[in-house]
Amino acid sequence: MKIFGMTSNDLKSLTEFDQEIPEPENRDILVEVQGVSINPVDIATRKQLDDVLTGPKILGYDGYGRVYKLGPKATKFSVGDIVFFAGDYSRDGSYQEYELIDERLVALAPKKVDIAHSVAMPLVTLTASELLYEKLNIDPNEDNSDRTTLIINGAGGVGSIAIQLAHQAGLKVIATASTDEKVKWVKSLGADYVVDHHKDLIEQVRGLGFHFVDDIIGLSDNDPHWNEIVELIKPFGTFATITNLNESKIGDLKQKSVNFKWEWMFTKAFFNMDEMSEQGQYLEKLSKGLDDGSIRSTMTECVKGFNAANLQKATEMVEAGHMMGKVVVIK
Repeated sequence: MKIFGMTSNDLKSLTEFDQEIPEPENRDILVEVQGVSINPVDIATRKQLDDVLTGPKILGYDGYGRVYKLGPKATKFSVGDIVFFAGDYSRDGSYQEYELIDERLVALAPKKVDIAHSVAMPLVTLTASELLYEKLNIDPNEDNSDRTTLIINGAGGVGSIAIQLAHQAGLKVIATASTDEKVKWVKSLGADYVVDHHKDLIEQVRGLGFHFVDDIIGLSDNDPHWNEIVELIKPFGTFATITNLNESKIGDLKQKSVNFKWEWMFTKAFFNMDEMSEQGQYLEKLSKGLDDGSIRSTMTECVKGFNAANLQKATEMVEAGHMMGKVVVIK
């Protein structure tokens, strides 16, 4: 089979290799990959690689494809099923023709939505779901109309689905976006209010009538907004983020007794926790939501042709830092 691996931290080192098709063991299934999406974690992981690797590093943490073979303890799917998933950070990713993945991290793909629109969604939806339901402890079945959430980088991959889920849960959603196109995009996804992250967030949010917000979700570099976050968060509120803090100090939140939460979508699988099955359940809900139209795919760019050159091209689009929604690569 073909794999597309990095031989260094230079994107241009992405190269095609031949490798034996692996055998699934235990609860693994072997999936014939038909599409992938590009995520910032692919870029961050690549940049942390050594200048020269002893073997190719296979990135890619979204996948879509056909179940090709089952491990001896795999019972959730049948050969031929069409599935989608995000990956396990401790294993090879989806930039290959066949991928091994634990069945608990997988769900049947949508039936009414094509590959491109489906494969854009697993990782970002899992991240957004864990942020909202597990880190912010939002119950979508309760009345949340008096709860306000500020989503910084609302037009990005995670932000685009977090807005939808927060809106469905009944929260008042304030999202950041900078261009007219992105403002229109986040409003179409359910943002009640939009503020420009290139301008003073405190002035803008308070101009909307909110002195404090209950929750803040940081989906981009937090450092430039840290003083605004500390000022705007409500006492006993929650700040949750997927990005590192390089200069900011968590202690700044102490006076307000703010809950601070990290979100890393890979934690459950990385530590082989029983809770990893929850990710398959989240994806089952996503599949249903995409099919019934209650969830809108955030795919905005599709590159056709599953090869090293196109993976590099798609990565360059994301790495430029101006993307709205998601970029995918399909066969």
